Amino acid sequence: MPRSRVQIVGGGLAGSEAAFQLAELGYDVVLHEMRPVRGTEAHKTDRLAELVCSNTFKSTEVTNAHGLLKAEMRLLGSMILRAADEARVAAGSALGVDRDVFSETVHRWVTSHPRITVVREEVTALPEVGIVATGPLTSDALADAIRASLGLDGLAFYDAIAPIVGRESIDDGIVFRASRYGKETMEGADTEGAYLNCPFTREEYDAFLDALGTADQFTAHEFDKVPYFEGCMPVEEIARRGRDTLRFGPMKPVGLVDPRTGREAYAVAQLRMEDRAGQMWNLVGFQTRLRIPEQQRVFRMIPGLAGAEFLRFGSIHRNSYLNSPGALSPHLALRDAPTTMFAGQLTGVEGYTESTATGILAAINMARQLEGDEVVIPPPTTMLGALCRYLREADPKHFQPMNANFGLMEELPQRVRDKRVKREMLAERALGEMARWRDANVAPQREVVAR
Repeated sequence: MPRSRVQIVGGGLAGSEAAFQLAELGYDVVLHEMRPVRGTEAHKTDRLAELVCSNTFKSTEVTNAHGLLKAEMRLLGSMILRAADEARVAAGSALGVDRDVFSETVHRWVTSHPRITVVREEVTALPEVGIVATGPLTSDALADAIRASLGLDGLAFYDAIAPIVGRESIDDGIVFRASRYGKETMEGADTEGAYLNCPFTREEYDAFLDALGTADQFTAHEFDKVPYFEGCMPVEEIARRGRDTLRFGPMKPVGLVDPRTGREAYAVAQLRMEDRAGQMWNLVGFQTRLRIPEQQRVFRMIPGLAGAEFLRFGSIHRNSYLNSPGALSPHLALRDAPTTMFAGQLTGVEGYTESTATGILAAINMARQLEGDEVVIPPPTTMLGALCRYLREADPKHFQPMNANFGLMEELPQRVRDKRVKREMLAERALGEMARWRDANVAPQREVVAR
């Protein structure tokens, strides 16, 4: 069977994984990595798959979203996870690695593969047959090429991310559904407001401000520093401008009548639906640099969120990423060029595991297209499929990067109150579905190569 040469741009986790997977499927791959010809402010070596932040891939337990995603990736034959196993260090239930051993292992496996050629150069144009996986530190020249293809709104340069909480953890005895002056309603509903509203008394507001003002903040790396502007101002910075700044800004109560009292509250924190199923709700205007334990402590002081389950924590950092739901096809390609694909953090996923998983899927679909087959996406009952659905169906106007979490997944047909039992059932279903999806869509590719 004739094999085409595939261009991979970016030698991080997603690019290295995609290159290796395609090579194993019998394709000749050219992996372009601009280091050391052109360095970045974050990387220290010229090795492929260098970890520039944490040395952990997070949990391995399938009742944890990251652990479930890793279990699915193992079913798909992830090379990155095999390298992580080779470099594993003691980290409890987390997959922690010796970062030098890890990158050396990936570098050796990729550069020694007979079907992979590594080219050290900066790529400044999008490939016709290839996968762009250049991550948050995409070079200016390539970013310009992406913007030229997708338009001015297709590429962002900073994350201003607010926390997301699980719907079942929000107290409906306190929170009420409404839109300001009743102007917006839930999609498909006649009267339900588009927001969930957390009403503050003056005493609650003052206590919240005091906690917010003394909370410990994350200190950014030099390469991750963000010039604050109004669109990504941390909530704690807004609060420092004055005691009333928040309640005349993102926490203004005007036009929101609390049905319990029949009047407006002193201040209101609003939550906006993040997914169509209504399982995830975004804390509007609460982008933050607070450390994770502090976010949990302070934001649970918001009335109605005392028992909040955080599906994603807030952050503000440098991060080039695509507006995937507004700009790309369902398999993360240019809409008019289906073999020009994207993977990794550039697509709007957060985290090592999520980035790597998109690299696997990009390789699978590149191979299918080159063989004349239809592209395939895992079902939303799997963690990878659910993450892909978010990248496909999120609101382009409010799109923000996302990490793996159970709030993304298709709900179980029955209600299960025990959280751990529910996650065990979701994980069991997901792994069964992923195995069936692999056998139907990936195994045949590998069998052809074997013959």
